[in-house]
Amino acid sequence: MKALRRCGLVAVAAAAVALIAAGCGGSNNNSTSSTAATSATTTSAAGGGGGQNLELAANPSGQLTFDKTQLSAKPGTVTLTMNNPSSSGIQHGIAVEGNGVDQDGQIVQPGGTSTVTVSNLKPGKYEFYCPFDSHKQQGMEGTLTVK
Repeated sequence: MKALRRCGLVAVAAAAVALIAAGCGGSNNNSTSSTAATSATTTSAAGGGGGQNLELAANPSGQLTFDKTQLSAKPGTVTLTMNNPSSSGIQHGIAVEGNGVDQDGQIVQPGGTSTVTVSNLKPGKYEFYCPFDSHKQQGMEGTLTVK
């Protein structure tokens, strides 16, 4: 029985490492951003823990925007997972800032996925953005509301 539990824990740990190691990319064109719906999926790891995974993507046509400008989450651990479509043509990343939080995910090539996990998020408004080059200043940003 202990060997079976150990095998299960190893599988969970391997999946977590694979998710963390994933990256994302981006685009290099300037454009206006559009408002999109919020997407949130709550996930829980075996053996406790858990948290929320919010998914978003960089613009597939190379514009410096995300597919969502508003995200919502409950207080606690939140992971933002950003897909950088192969067609974007530029590197991107994902970061969260505000209320004492300042965390950046990795910068990834087109076709990659970037993630950032923030523990113990308190209610309030946070900014998510692309920390690559001047993408944030060019409009690649949005608001994460925790309530």
